[in-house]
Amino acid sequence: MVGNGRTPSVKDVAAAAGVSLGTVSNVMNRPEVVSPATRERVERAMTELGFVRNESARQLRAGTSRTLAYVMLDGSNPFFHDVAQGIELAAEEADLSLFICTSNGRADREAVHLDRLMQQRVQGVLITPVNPDAPHLAEISRRGIPVVIVDRVAAGGAFCSVAVDDVLGGRIAVEHLAEQGHTRVAVVGGPESLGQVRERLEGARQIWAELGLPAEDLSYLPTAALSVAEGRSAGERLAGIPARRRPTAAFCANDLLALGLLQQSIGAGLRVPEDLAIVGFDDIEFAAAAAVPLSSVRQPRQELGRAAAQLVLEEAAGGRHQHQQLSFVPELVARASTVLRPKVF
Repeated sequence: MVGNGRTPSVKDVAAAAGVSLGTVSNVMNRPEVVSPATRERVERAMTELGFVRNESARQLRAGTSRTLAYVMLDGSNPFFHDVAQGIELAAEEADLSLFICTSNGRADREAVHLDRLMQQRVQGVLITPVNPDAPHLAEISRRGIPVVIVDRVAAGGAFCSVAVDDVLGGRIAVEHLAEQGHTRVAVVGGPESLGQVRERLEGARQIWAELGLPAEDLSYLPTAALSVAEGRSAGERLAGIPARRRPTAAFCANDLLALGLLQQSIGAGLRVPEDLAIVGFDDIEFAAAAAVPLSSVRQPRQELGRAAAQLVLEEAAGGRHQHQQLSFVPELVARASTVLRPKVF
């Protein structure tokens, strides 16, 4: 530190090293143009003075920072952490850091995060938005910051996006249950304000109709959130349906709901899958590790994140850019929660 506890400046470093301000600037920004001896003298002065580079000021001058940002929808859902891991891998390869924020499904919180990320001049924003057509996303883009939508698609291809085919995911989940002989199935959803929930429900209804099964035998149990607690609550509601109409299988809009439903069912003395078969969505790590391993529609979570990061980096690099909407194909992973083990004689 310099006298009076003042934070040392570039001017102090230059004076201590006996060089010009321009030389200190070159050491920090273009060290290859400075002779090794001079560079060593400047770096030694920085260390002795306790000089810390003002990265925020540098970013303001450069117009951008060495960071990407991911605004996830739900910080409690392991799915989004797996997506973030894929983004981090791509960011590391590009020698960038990654900011992670969570909106917790609140549009107002999402807007606050985006405003502060604009102030930080991040190189690009990846976001799983509450509403992919929200005006504040367009504002980010107008400011020159690339935006990529993760796990959703914006109307009209306004941004690059990376997602799985959620309609197909709903179809293959319910088709699997029908193949196991179930003719009464519940779709345990979530807030229909979420596009993923609406599309998975749409896929379930499509395949049910195509199989020629009565529409009333595919019931829908909406939930307030995509959480374990809401899955348990759905289990209690299922148990309250008269036995002759009660579904014998459930397709849950994500694995957290499926895990909660599994907990409630086992606690109530039901056998899974004999009394209630359960299939989830996402195939998070906990799905296979459940008391009864969960069948689930697998999303390539890390691949989603990596692909999204690559798109935002391509757009940030400048030049001709055309928005892309990448769609991954989900696949069913069948486990003990839907598939009866063969009897041993």
